[in-house]
Amino acid sequence: MLALAPDAASAKAGQSQANPAKWSEQGSSERAVWGLCQGSGKKPYQTIVDLSGPAYRCSCPSRKFPCKHALGLLLQWSTNLIAAGSEPPWVTEWVEERANRADRAAERAEKKPGEVVDPLAAQQRVARRMERVAGGMAELRGWLDDQVRQGLSGFEQRGSAELSRLAARMVDAQAPGVAGSVRRAAGVVGRGHGWPGELLEELSLIHLTVSAHARLAELPPSLADTVQSRIGWTVETARVLAEGEKVEDDWLVLGRVIEPDDHLTVRRVWLRGASTGRLALILNFAAGGRQLDPLPGRPGELVPGVLSFYPGVLPMRALLTQSAPRLPGPRPSGFTAKQALASYVESLAADPWNERWPLVLADVRPARNGDGWALVDETGGLELLPGVDPWKLLAVSAGDPITVAGEWNRAGFKPMTCWHTDRPVVLS
Repeated sequence: MLALAPDAASAKAGQSQANPAKWSEQGSSERAVWGLCQGSGKKPYQTIVDLSGPAYRCSCPSRKFPCKHALGLLLQWSTNLIAAGSEPPWVTEWVEERANRADRAAERAEKKPGEVVDPLAAQQRVARRMERVAGGMAELRGWLDDQVRQGLSGFEQRGSAELSRLAARMVDAQAPGVAGSVRRAAGVVGRGHGWPGELLEELSLIHLTVSAHARLAELPPSLADTVQSRIGWTVETARVLAEGEKVEDDWLVLGRVIEPDDHLTVRRVWLRGASTGRLALILNFAAGGRQLDPLPGRPGELVPGVLSFYPGVLPMRALLTQSAPRLPGPRPSGFTAKQALASYVESLAADPWNERWPLVLADVRPARNGDGWALVDETGGLELLPGVDPWKLLAVSAGDPITVAGEWNRAGFKPMTCWHTDRPVVLS
């Protein structure tokens, strides 16, 4: 083991760290060995060795790899001083992350678009992931069943921590979509007077995902694709371009929503076919402060081209192949408030996990609605999301009915674009 040391000083220091008295919470599995080593500070260093590499991780400030703590851990393990045990979450998370990165790197290596370098290896990776997902879903189902028996009494104190732990477990199980749903449920706990009802709604959708996964082989192919997507399986761009449903049209850009984050910026661009009336969503991502791809067109413009749609029971996400320069678009036709809500209900009947639905409202006016605002007409109204600034809408409307395009979800309506006569005004 000392042959792994980067220099003689590290080897000597590693031997001094091989004293079990300096360590706590040690353990080993088939793939890793770990422990907490008490240093000069109050908090012990978390040390892990991935035995497949080997690879090392330690929370100490040393820049040597392996550091003296990792060497000390390996020396104890090699002399059978560390007993086998169950991996704690901080170990599993790191080891799984390394395995996932290795899988993705293997897929990318010397790979042409749509080509699998080693079909057998790819099948084995898929089989391993399916096994992990199945294990995660079984654990989640057991937890949900326990909540049905126990009820939500005391959940305000314990629920957020339990759900955060479950979300981390879903990441380990390579089910990032479910992990996001569980994290969203954790964020609901204790938030406002109506949080138990909101939590029950979130947990019901998670339970529906778990139940659908258990019956995946029985579902129609399009619904199975949707369930897989909600769990977190992705479809390669090359496959979508080669096999996805293709629709050619002049696509009106209804608007766009940008959600910035420290780690990942997400942009949704909503389109509607001028001839087909087909709704479509173009998703773009940018990591760590990088620039997003250029917009296919400004809100209110027509973009001629072909869209290749991702599979699903309610296919909206698509990839655009632009075939001609963009053109000025007309003011779009739209729904009444009542018709808009009915269309959202229809979307949920097809895809109960649908989180956002693009709507174009015709002849609506911004109006006060309690402490907030709504867009109203003679058939009813749609509440604006809390925090949406209504003053641009009011300035364009000046009391007259206007056409507004936006996103609707369970929390309310987010305006993206409105039209003053045929002139689009960007709102977000």
